[in-house]
Amino acid sequence: MLLAMVGGGLDAYTFISRGGVFASAQTGNVVLLAVAAAQRHWWQAVGHLPAILAFLAGVLVAETLRRPRVAAVLRWPACVAMCLEIVVLAVVGLIPAGAPDALVTVLVAFMAAVQMSMFRMLVDAVYNSTMTTGNLRSAMQNAHQAMVEKDREARRRSWQFACVVLAFLAGAFGSGWLTLVWGVHAVWAACVVLAAGLGLFVHDERIARSTGGSPGGPGGPGVSGRPGGSGKAGS
Repeated sequence: MLLAMVGGGLDAYTFISRGGVFASAQTGNVVLLAVAAAQRHWWQAVGHLPAILAFLAGVLVAETLRRPRVAAVLRWPACVAMCLEIVVLAVVGLIPAGAPDALVTVLVAFMAAVQMSMFRMLVDAVYNSTMTTGNLRSAMQNAHQAMVEKDREARRRSWQFACVVLAFLAGAFGSGWLTLVWGVHAVWAACVVLAAGLGLFVHDERIARSTGGSPGGPGGPGVSGRPGGSGKAGS
């Protein structure tokens, strides 16, 4: 839920403070690139490439962090990813309003990709912490299954997805309001939320290790459900 708050908050932040751009979701950038190219507005089309390329770079970084050899060295790759995101967003908050919007969009798109790639499991189901369309579908799908088949696990999952969607909404609302009040510095609120998530993450890892459980297994925070990784969003 904390990660979803950050995901919604980043989109609201860039939309209000950086020219109406959704930096976390690249669907819009791909469509706008194609539309501009179809109209032969080549320079405008090229302008959408930096955010897309930054997003792809973020995915590559996340996949590298999850490689067994790298994870063995870093120990907690998801912890490293969250620390990196806090540092990058703290820097984003220092970039003045007069700076090129593309600079901020690239940095936010990069970190959104890292977050989305590193944290993909909501306890025992796939979810997305930077976009909400799939989570809405999953919430309703599980709610339907719970009502029709009287499936208690589906009911639990529907509530979990609903909470994530509401957290995304709350993050967007809070970030939008703070951006109107604080301007570009509002992104620092996301750093505070991430720091809280990092604290919960470390706590969960220590509990799992002290009780002899597997941090990557059920009940423990493992990246995408993989043993040995750290970052399953079950807190």
